[in-house]
Amino acid sequence: MSKISGMLDVGRRSLMNSQTALQVVGHNIANKSTEGYSRQRVEQQSNPPIGSGRLRVGTGATTSSITRINNEYLEKQIQKEANHMGMAEGRAETLARVEDVYNEQITKGLNQFISDFFNAFREMSVNPESLATRTLVKESGFYMSKDFQRVSRQLKSIQDDIDRQIISQISEVNEIGSEIATLNEKIQMAELTGGVANDERDRRELLLKELSKRLNIRYAESDTGQVTVMAGDSVVLVSGYDAMELKVRPSTGREGKREGNVDVYMTMGDQGTPFVVTRQIRGGTIGGILDVRDEVINGLISEVDEMAFSLAREVNKLHVQGYDSFDQRGRAFFTPLQGVHDAAERLSIDPLIAKDVRHIASATQMGAPGDNRIANAISSIQYQKIMNGGTATLDDHYNSIVGRVGIMSRKADGLVESQRSIVAQLDKIRDSISGVSLDEETTKMIEYQKTFDASARLIRTADEMLETVLNIKR
Repeated sequence: MSKISGMLDVGRRSLMNSQTALQVVGHNIANKSTEGYSRQRVEQQSNPPIGSGRLRVGTGATTSSITRINNEYLEKQIQKEANHMGMAEGRAETLARVEDVYNEQITKGLNQFISDFFNAFREMSVNPESLATRTLVKESGFYMSKDFQRVSRQLKSIQDDIDRQIISQISEVNEIGSEIATLNEKIQMAELTGGVANDERDRRELLLKELSKRLNIRYAESDTGQVTVMAGDSVVLVSGYDAMELKVRPSTGREGKREGNVDVYMTMGDQGTPFVVTRQIRGGTIGGILDVRDEVINGLISEVDEMAFSLAREVNKLHVQGYDSFDQRGRAFFTPLQGVHDAAERLSIDPLIAKDVRHIASATQMGAPGDNRIANAISSIQYQKIMNGGTATLDDHYNSIVGRVGIMSRKADGLVESQRSIVAQLDKIRDSISGVSLDEETTKMIEYQKTFDASARLIRTADEMLETVLNIKR
């Protein structure tokens, strides 16, 4: 009787093993397209045998665990490259918008407006008393100042849009951190009893990759299965069951940051003093757009302000030395600028000149209607080295800016393509290790189905044997 009952027990246990394995196979198939999912496998081992005289009789197999096929070192490498890709994409997308501001091929750009302004003075030097040529000078000066304003405002508009992106991205970072903290708790509770939280671990690894795409992080797992996540140099985002929130708000200007642009803050505890962590974010999408906002665009705004200030200063310096059509000393052609800061946005023609073009000075002395020396002198400013400490003309300076922006944009695009190739290659390696193959799972399903049928046949055979033994007693 004991041996027949043992057969029944072996068959029952084998049925349960096959049923568990089939359920895992179904779970794999269902999650074939789930991002971040790692293929799971049923681990079986022989059940302890029992003694029967000099014999030790096997008692079948038991399911020891359900493991996930995963390479943690590969996952960390993917996370690291995802961080680089996030930063490259953030820089490339933003630099493409910056490049459009200086695109001289599609629309008339600042360089052409500057040339038109000086060309108008050359036209006026041919016929200084012509109201038509004077009007041309006024109009070209007006449109040039408007284009200076356009460049400055568009660059600042890109910065404002970057601020909105940072607010959105930090909100997502906080949500991801909160979910990681929740998963820490679930994983610890599940594994305290000796199990493995496979699906929760897959989800947590995916979230860590998503977090890494947004900013530079480091993380480490404790013996109890919890991860501690740090951002930048010293910002603790997740510790155990707790997730810290990052805050974003506008702040005062400082070197490398314009007044009103947002900063990222961290507060330790409910009563803690917020401290700025913006400069600790040097990777991911947030790091990329911060770099463009503070390092690239601020530099470009300063350069266009310097161009506007230098141009207005040199033109005004000559214009006030001349005489207008009323034999009066020339006024400042452009409204005097008090400093370089925001000069491009504040550049404008003197209101009296805008109202009456006869106030434009062209002569160097009174009572000389054909005198064109001031007009000639102003037109020659275009070719004078008034930029970069007297080493470059306006054209040279502006062309160097356009060239530099184009080079940065091309390099950023190339880096994006390179990083995408690296991440795609790593993802392919991961799929070969952790991905679900429908052919393999179908083969396993047939195998476990046959095992299930054979186990059921074993139980039926044992049942028939037991019935035979009982009939003997009758």
